[in-house]
Amino acid sequence: MDLSTQIIWLFLLAVPIACIAWTVTHEEVFREPREFCERLSNDCNSVWKRKFFYLFTCEYCFSHYVTVAALFFTDYHLLLDNWKGYVLAGFSLVWIANIYMSLFGFLRINIKKDRVETKVEEIKIEEQESVNSQES
Repeated sequence: MDLSTQIIWLFLLAVPIACIAWTVTHEEVFREPREFCERLSNDCNSVWKRKFFYLFTCEYCFSHYVTVAALFFTDYHLLLDNWKGYVLAGFSLVWIANIYMSLFGFLRINIKKDRVETKVEEIKIEEQESVNSQES
């Protein structure tokens, strides 16, 4: 695979990795298993068990698992054709996927902020209209 194709694969393969990691660690559909893992990550006696369950609550940590699965299924490697290429690909995919997740989180916060500001403006307008109608 030539370098430009490898770079395209890097940025495209990071999209489903980010999507899966974000969905499992943040979205409502996985809330119950995530809460179970959060509880065990706090309450287990063994350090190893706590760390294992924590991995399912952190998008950065979980993206490593998803990346390993993606590398297994796609046989993608970066720059080198041996095991070093898989290591480079793995850490590069995790990095790009986490940039995508950070951008997505930033966008969600801004969208939510805009919705709240719009709702506040609507309430102010309704209050002003009710005051105006009472005066007339």
